[in-house]
Amino acid sequence: MDELNAWLLTWGDNLWTWAVLPVVIVLGLYFTVRSGVVQFRLIPEMFRTLTDKTPRTTDGKPQSVSAFQAFTISAASRVGVGNIAGVGTAIAIGGPGAVFWMWLMAFVGGASSFIESSLAQLFKIRDKDGFRGGPAYYMERGLKARWLGIWFAIILIICFPFAFSSLQANTISATVVATIGDSAPGWLPWAIGIAVAVLTGLVVFGGVRRIASVTQLLVPIMALAYLLLGLAVVAIHIDQLPSVFAQIFTEAWGLQGVFGAALGQIIMTGVKRGMFSNEAGLGSAPNAGASAAVTHPVKQGLVQTLGVYFDTFLVCSITAFIILVSVPDLENAERGISLTQGALVSTLGDWSSIALSIIIFMLAFSSIIGNYYYGQSNIEFINPNPMLLTGYRALVVLAVLAGSVVGADLVWNFADGVMGLMALTNLIAIGLLSGIAFRLLKDYTEQRRAGLNPVFTRDRMPDVTGIEVWEDSLSVTGPIDLPTKQRADAKHRDHLHEG
Repeated sequence: MDELNAWLLTWGDNLWTWAVLPVVIVLGLYFTVRSGVVQFRLIPEMFRTLTDKTPRTTDGKPQSVSAFQAFTISAASRVGVGNIAGVGTAIAIGGPGAVFWMWLMAFVGGASSFIESSLAQLFKIRDKDGFRGGPAYYMERGLKARWLGIWFAIILIICFPFAFSSLQANTISATVVATIGDSAPGWLPWAIGIAVAVLTGLVVFGGVRRIASVTQLLVPIMALAYLLLGLAVVAIHIDQLPSVFAQIFTEAWGLQGVFGAALGQIIMTGVKRGMFSNEAGLGSAPNAGASAAVTHPVKQGLVQTLGVYFDTFLVCSITAFIILVSVPDLENAERGISLTQGALVSTLGDWSSIALSIIIFMLAFSSIIGNYYYGQSNIEFINPNPMLLTGYRALVVLAVLAGSVVGADLVWNFADGVMGLMALTNLIAIGLLSGIAFRLLKDYTEQRRAGLNPVFTRDRMPDVTGIEVWEDSLSVTGPIDLPTKQRADAKHRDHLHEG
């Protein structure tokens, strides 16, 4: 087992060093330049589109989940143990400088996130719950490569609903056991695993709308609670904040490193943990982005970019500050969740360990739900047979139970390697399809400059095949303004509504 673990670690590191990292950097910079730094330029639009009204069918029902619900589904997956355990591991391995590379990864990756989620919206399809889509769908419809979509779908299913959800469950169990301490009975991990598995089953067998309802409730609560806890720690150590920022920026370049971490190790640690946490360019969030009912594909591209910032600049940063202001000796610090938990207790007292356990439960459980939805969308891409979906749901529940009682090192290293393959496949696909996304962005910004609520119909890009949902005739409610060409094309319609 140790040999397998070592092999997986070496394989994953080589994959990230020689393949994933160069592609992440080159494509991220290319998307940033070609889009006119969309991830910064349209930040006000990100907040505006987040609260867009959900388009409705002619009978008054929502077409699918709202823009905000799609945001919370993706945030549920993004904001998990990666924000607490992942940041702690990154700092323990790469020192404070790894935080800088996580920040930079979030900014550059914001452009990749915009491209992938805009494409997912464009090539989404209808299902009984509303819409579904993601990288597998734009690989099939945009690149005409169903085989590539199936390859990606298989990787995602292995990585997210099984490997990553097992890790989330493991973190819940480990945190509760650590909070209780030596008096924790041996059967406790099993009891926790059964409880989490039952809760998971109740949600995932209820469909995407129940998933959206749960995440819409959990994500804001858990984020606010954790941010308040972190701000309390920072406030107590406010005098150390300037030196913390100095550490982050100076040690990012391998200067005065805590344990002499090489520059390459610092960058790699920051980028890997950053992508694991915010998922920018990874190909997971577009599965949630595609489920939203919006009037223009770019709207979810912007919303999902905001999700990257929410994850990294808020939640990951507060974890980094909790650790760096509270733990003066990082050289001998424990990795992962223990580092964050110890930093909180040293500042706020033992009660904070209980509070963190509750927060971690909400973080990890919402991630399990978000991960499940990603897998469901890709299971249905491969084969929509209801029996297959039922079997998949049962396996997810079992993976959650197993993750609560087994060691996590092997799964972490395996998941890192699979995540690299997943990111590489998706980044190549969106690189090839990015021209379409840039055309969508141009269409959106032209309509906004004209003072309109942007609306996309597939007759605006007649040369692009594989578009199913964006009919020339919309079935929507509430009148809107359209560009001149759209008004001309719509003369034959009796009534046009917002949607």
